[in-house]
Amino acid sequence: MQIVKIKTALALGVTNLARVLFYQLSIKMGLNPVKKLQSEIVTGPFFTAEDIETVNTKTNGQWLGKHTYFGQSTTNSTIPDWHQSCLTKKIATRSLPWFAISDFNNELGDIKGVWEASRFDWVISFAQQAKQGDKDALTKLNNWILDWLNNNAPYDGVNWKCGQEASIRVMHLALAALLLDQTKSSTPALLSFIKAHLKRISSTIMYAVAQDNNHGTSEAAALYIGGSWLAINGDNEGFKWQKQGVKWLENRIDHLIEDDGSFSQYSVNYHRVMLDSISLVEVWRTKHSLDKFSSRFYSKMALATDWLFYFTNVKSGDAPNLGANDGARLIPLTGTDYRDFRPSVQLASAVFKQQLAYLGEGEYNLPLFWLNIALSKNKSPVKKSKDFTNGGYAYLTKANTELFLRYPNFKFRPSQCDALHLDFWLGNKNIFRDGGTFSYNAGQQYIDYYGGVQSHNTVQFDNHDQMPRLSRFLLGDWLKTSFKQPLILTDSSQSFAAGYKDRFGCEHIRSIALTEQSLTISDKVSGFTDKAVLRFRLHPADWHIVDTTLVSKLCKINFSSSVPINRLEITTGLESRYYYQESKIPVLELEVSKAGTITTEVTF
Repeated sequence: MQIVKIKTALALGVTNLARVLFYQLSIKMGLNPVKKLQSEIVTGPFFTAEDIETVNTKTNGQWLGKHTYFGQSTTNSTIPDWHQSCLTKKIATRSLPWFAISDFNNELGDIKGVWEASRFDWVISFAQQAKQGDKDALTKLNNWILDWLNNNAPYDGVNWKCGQEASIRVMHLALAALLLDQTKSSTPALLSFIKAHLKRISSTIMYAVAQDNNHGTSEAAALYIGGSWLAINGDNEGFKWQKQGVKWLENRIDHLIEDDGSFSQYSVNYHRVMLDSISLVEVWRTKHSLDKFSSRFYSKMALATDWLFYFTNVKSGDAPNLGANDGARLIPLTGTDYRDFRPSVQLASAVFKQQLAYLGEGEYNLPLFWLNIALSKNKSPVKKSKDFTNGGYAYLTKANTELFLRYPNFKFRPSQCDALHLDFWLGNKNIFRDGGTFSYNAGQQYIDYYGGVQSHNTVQFDNHDQMPRLSRFLLGDWLKTSFKQPLILTDSSQSFAAGYKDRFGCEHIRSIALTEQSLTISDKVSGFTDKAVLRFRLHPADWHIVDTTLVSKLCKINFSSSVPINRLEITTGLESRYYYQESKIPVLELEVSKAGTITTEVTF
């Protein structure tokens, strides 16, 4: 295992390891300037009622007498307890400086339950209500921010612990200022509040960059937006943060977005987080006539926009639950469901491609209306089957079907054991589906289950996972694709194949062929000792087995094998479509004990 850890450390990158080590040592030894930060927030209103031009555009409605956390609403109109977890109801420490607080507290549970209200989603809703002429909404907006500040003195308590959480607050406050047209005449109180956040973010940006994930993009976005915001309002200190933001935005977008548009985290929802952050950056830049970024930056963002367009179901707005999912949703300008990705795709398409991903009426247009972005006459091209070779995804589509195959090609660290996972859609129905994430700190059994091979539509060998888990967020022995057949397209069918061999010598080669009326999956398995278990996690429906055929009103699924099938049954599994929420789903399990080929034929 020690060798595995060394190999994994090298795969993460020596530079990134050095950044993390330097950060940890500087904090421990008291050398990091973050331990000496001081900020004083100016008293007074944060937003004013002056010259607010009212509109009649629909608001997201998720904070009208309600609290909305992780995509789910509860009836409550009071100011939140900023230190109480909305997940466990436990109370976090208030008085310690953020760097003295442990990353994980088993008694508190998942810290994201505390952070959720402090992401300031409600700021957007209240600003929208104020734009509709609701004067009480503006009072509410100022009172809630003041209450947050009174209970979260700069740099004390868990709500100052994460630079990305501070960055999300900055972005949401900036968006509210845009909606209220107060970015160029911001109040001293609001500007001092933003400045306190930028000091916190800037001091640990190198640690964020070392993660090679959305922390770097979010924090760079906040530095750019917040720094230029201060500069626009006459604070020349803002220029240094703006410059720092530009540097890391250019660096992160070039490094973390692949040439096929895939993002470093191999996650649909984290891809949305990144895309929303950078969409807001470009909207902010345009509104304030700031210098453009590089052509490489815009090329990469157009590709990243296309990626999420491909992965989003046009009818429902839902998407495969691939990769880690922490329940994040930025720029909440619509009341659409948390799992509707179309508003983000539509905004990014308009901003980075000057196109509309979706035509006609729909709430996916609301971000464009609220941000005064004209509806383009150009339409995004129709999706066609494609191999996203850099990220390791094959996309096949025919008539009313969509198929996503995940194969291992890891430049960055994987977060789940989902090699050769297959997501299959009939129209807007997700027939074969991913389990999701549930929580990052609800217990090891949840991390193992949702991050493990059993939560994916693939094969598990001898009860072990595809890659060993080294820590909460780190897997070792990253898989590599050892076999690949290119995407082949004909008038009648489309086919693709990929395979891998794990550290135990177990091999899985999956071939797929899609026509207008059928999907054929061929799974060749070998190298295992006792058993191989093929799983398909199914859309909730009335499924039943007749001989070797799985039947429902949605489709029929027939199974055959070149070796004896020891077990074919419907079991009960769990899925988490929203953070910290889970539900039961049917799972088909097929078990063999000899090397051979299992064939699955879906007819519809």
